[in-house]
Amino acid sequence: MDLDSITHLTSENFHIEVAQSSLTVVLFYLKWDAVSMAFLSSFIEVAEKLAESEVDDVKMSAVDCGEWTDLCAAQPGAPVPFQPITEFPSVVLLRPQESPQYYKSMLGSEALHRFIIQSRAAAPVRLSSQEEVMSFLQEVPRGALAGNRPDRVLGLFGTQTDASTFLEAAKSLRGEILSGLLTDGLAEKWAAAHGLDLPAVLAFPSWKIPAHPSVLPASSCAAELLAHIRTAMLHPMPELTVENLPSFLSLGKALLLLFVGEEEDEIGRRQNQELLEEMRRVVEVGGAKTERYLACWIHLGRTPAGMSVLGSYLGYMPPLPALVLTHLPTGEEVYQYPADSVVAAASVLQWLQRIQAGIEPPTGMLGADSWPPSADFYDFLKVMEAQEPPTPADEEEEEELEEEDSYGEEPVAAETVADGSPDRNPSIHSEL
Repeated sequence: MDLDSITHLTSENFHIEVAQSSLTVVLFYLKWDAVSMAFLSSFIEVAEKLAESEVDDVKMSAVDCGEWTDLCAAQPGAPVPFQPITEFPSVVLLRPQESPQYYKSMLGSEALHRFIIQSRAAAPVRLSSQEEVMSFLQEVPRGALAGNRPDRVLGLFGTQTDASTFLEAAKSLRGEILSGLLTDGLAEKWAAAHGLDLPAVLAFPSWKIPAHPSVLPASSCAAELLAHIRTAMLHPMPELTVENLPSFLSLGKALLLLFVGEEEDEIGRRQNQELLEEMRRVVEVGGAKTERYLACWIHLGRTPAGMSVLGSYLGYMPPLPALVLTHLPTGEEVYQYPADSVVAAASVLQWLQRIQAGIEPPTGMLGADSWPPSADFYDFLKVMEAQEPPTPADEEEEEELEEEDSYGEEPVAAETVADGSPDRNPSIHSEL
């Protein structure tokens, strides 16, 4: 493993190295942790890609927490701009005079690379001209991988003071979504062009035509605004993968998940496409009734792990396609759409209504598979604490025995010679 592409941080050079770069990406790892070492390889791969694309404003660095424990534990006397590191591996983005930014996405090179590239931009970017706005909406960040187009959100506010909630939300979205801010006269022009009143928030998902943004309510609560933005960025029928599953689950919605198999020919591809179109109609026709669900699909050819997931949901492998409702916020039930029924918007909506009414029985349960330990845990500390400590009487008796042993030993006196000094070898005859 080539470690020359990253900087090794220690307690001695940490503050100097961080102060010298506008953005320092730090990996905290343990050499004896298998996950840490596997991700270290991906981390080095990202560092090499950044160097190849001439991204010179990012310093990729790492800390071996097995060696520099005081630095990773943020102990007193080691002033560091982050909380103690308790999970490994962990990635923290540091900027001089700013709060740390923690990476919480997938431990893969592509996801980390995208996050770093999008974290380089300010959050939000202050836009003061029409040219800057168009550049913000159309240009791909320098160093981005081919095909990676970021999601963008634009805040329109009369004054900087009015944008406090948006500023807080933009800070939380840094690395995930690019954010821009328009104020004063420029914001008024943009609002008028889209028939809006200030304040307003426009979402530009990467999958959507930029000329037709989604208009979001300018909430007074940052958490609520974040939820609106993340929901607006979702594709109407997104494909679920291992990489985006955590972000899907973070929305707190039940998954209306369609499992489709790998297409063997053009007919199979056309059938899968028709299924996806029908599921989109479920969302469109259902309207507000389906907002509690995240309709998505998983391609078992591209994501083979979905086969074991489907089997764990139902306890067996059903014929494909299979439609299930799972991860309900109110319980662990898993519901399967009848396998002998055609996936049609009207039928699916009726099935969802039966579930809401409590008429439809669940097919399985999340967490039904239990893997208990093979033997009961033996708590050695509890056993040690249960032992009675020695009483004062026991200690006195032990001391008396030690004293008797010392008195019973007769000291051996060394024989002296004529000059009064002890004979160093009394067993040897003097004549010899």
